[in-house]
Amino acid sequence: MLPPQDERWMRLALEEAQKALQADEVPIGAVAVSQGRLIGRGHNQPIEKNDPTAHAEIIALREAATRMENYRLPEASLYVTVEPCLMCVGAMVQARIKRLVYGTADPKGGAISSTQDIASMRGLNHRFAVTSGVMEQECRQLMQDFFQRKRGETQPAKT
Repeated sequence: MLPPQDERWMRLALEEAQKALQADEVPIGAVAVSQGRLIGRGHNQPIEKNDPTAHAEIIALREAATRMENYRLPEASLYVTVEPCLMCVGAMVQARIKRLVYGTADPKGGAISSTQDIASMRGLNHRFAVTSGVMEQECRQLMQDFFQRKRGETQPAKT
């Protein structure tokens, strides 16, 4: 049984993902929470910002660090709609987050369980707890719908 707050925070992450979707970015959202309060939020913006690091997780961590006035976030949990990539997992390690909660796996780029397991990699100076599958169907459906629409836009017209 999941803690009730997991669904609450994942719903906020999904709201962030909707912002990315509205901007025609890959619809991933993230929120950072510490001691029961929201400290950061973000959605994918690499196209809009012309910044390959403008992933939802990075934006949420940056906002959280600014708000907490510390680049270390040892009491923070990060809620993300999709399994984070290698870059984002590295940022979580550097931020020293306490817990990662994500919705759906990313079989092509996820660095928690799909392509690798960076979070438990030997030699890292920090590890964090991981919970996966929170609101998985909603998170996965958002991604599937986005990419199906994208594929439909790029297919040539049938004659």
